[in-house]
Amino acid sequence: MQDPERGSPGSSTPWPALVGFVGLTLLVGAVDAAVTAPAIRTWYLSLQRPPGTPPNWLFGPVWTALYLLIAVAAWLAWQHPWHRRALLLWGWQLLANALWTPIFFGLHQIGVALAEVLLLLMLIVLTTLEFVRLSRPAAILMLPYLGWTCYAAYLNAGFWWLNPGQS
Repeated sequence: MQDPERGSPGSSTPWPALVGFVGLTLLVGAVDAAVTAPAIRTWYLSLQRPPGTPPNWLFGPVWTALYLLIAVAAWLAWQHPWHRRALLLWGWQLLANALWTPIFFGLHQIGVALAEVLLLLMLIVLTTLEFVRLSRPAAILMLPYLGWTCYAAYLNAGFWWLNPGQS
């Protein structure tokens, strides 16, 4: 059953929601980038890096692409009835995503950030599973985000292990 206020998925009615989802995710990214920037040039440079740490310039483009993917995923799920639980989980994972950067880069709490990224991973998995019920494409769009966040958890664990005085 289609929600008459949203129109059909092919109509122009859902487009403002897409703009909202994209805007929200990019806002999270912009705020996190502002928190990260000062620490990248100072504290972060003093840390021992785990093997496989990418160059700093790579994080911005990757996260921007991931934010766009998860925004579109949420928008696709939003267009289906019974999306409330899925979008609540999506909101919780976005909040957890937003909190990781201030914990790691702002407070320099690598161990707390590791616990937080594990919570984020759990929320991403739960969100993706809920999206499968509503929209397979929405769930598929979450997979690169899940993969990158697993990689980020590895990096976070490596920083924690290699820099024991920083937690």
